[in-house]
Amino acid sequence: MKVVILCGGKGERLREETEFKPKPLIEIGEMPILWHIMKIYSHYGHKEFIILLGYKGYMIKEFFLNFEYRVNDYTLNLRDREDRICFHKKENLEDWKITFVDTGLDTHTGGRISRIRDLIKEDDFFLTYGDGLSNVDINKLSDYHKKKNKTLTLIGVNPASQYGIIEVEDGLARSFKEKPRLDGVINGGFFVCNRKIFRYLRDDAECVFEDEPMKKLAREGELAVYLHQGFWTGMDTYKQVQGLNKIWNSENIPWKVW
Repeated sequence: MKVVILCGGKGERLREETEFKPKPLIEIGEMPILWHIMKIYSHYGHKEFIILLGYKGYMIKEFFLNFEYRVNDYTLNLRDREDRICFHKKENLEDWKITFVDTGLDTHTGGRISRIRDLIKEDDFFLTYGDGLSNVDINKLSDYHKKKNKTLTLIGVNPASQYGIIEVEDGLARSFKEKPRLDGVINGGFFVCNRKIFRYLRDDAECVFEDEPMKKLAREGELAVYLHQGFWTGMDTYKQVQGLNKIWNSENIPWKVW
C-alpha cells in the first residue's frame, strides 16, 4: 500500500526551528523526523511514499536528492569528471520509491489530500502527518481497517495530561497524579483510507480534513477507530523536540521498530 505523508504545514508553534526548515526536517538524532516515520512504514513492508509538500517543500526534495551523499562515505575527485565520485559503500540506502507533490503553500490538509486522487489506484492507502511518531503495528492497523470495512480508520490514543491532576475533597488534596493519561481518546494521526475518502474532500485550499470531512464520516458511520495503548507522540513544541532527542539517545526507543 502507498503511504501518503502530509508535509506542507508551516509549523508555526515551532518557529525557532521552522523559520529555517520545514517541520518534517527537524532532526531527531542525526535524521529528520520524516525519515523516522518512513522507517516505521518501511519496516512493515510499505516502501512507496507520496510526500505532500507546501512550506519550504524544496528542502525536503533536496534532502532526498542528496540522501546518498548524506548517509555514505565517498571520495570526491575534483579533476576527473568521468570518475568524479567514488562511494566506499552503499549499504545505507533505503529501498524507497518517493513521489513529491507540491500541494500549495497555504492549502489545508483536506485540499492537499484531494490533489493526489489520480495517484491513488489501489482501494486503500495509508495516511499520516510528518510530525508524529508511534510504535503502532501498521499491518495490524491495516487488518483492522479491512475488517471494519469503513472509509477511514484512525488510531485513537489516550494522551498524557500536560499537568499533574489533584483530587480535592473538602478543600484538601486526597491524591496527586503526575501527568496521568487522560480518559478521552484523540486522533493519533495514523490513518488507513479507502479511495472513497475523496468523495468527502473538496479540491480547494480551504478544505480541512479534520473538520467537515471527518465529522461527516463519523455521522455516516464510516469512521473506524483502532485503539492504541502503546507509545505515541506529536512534535509541536521545542520541548517535545528535546524530549524525542533525549529518548533517541537512550537505550529504549519505543518507535524504533526496525
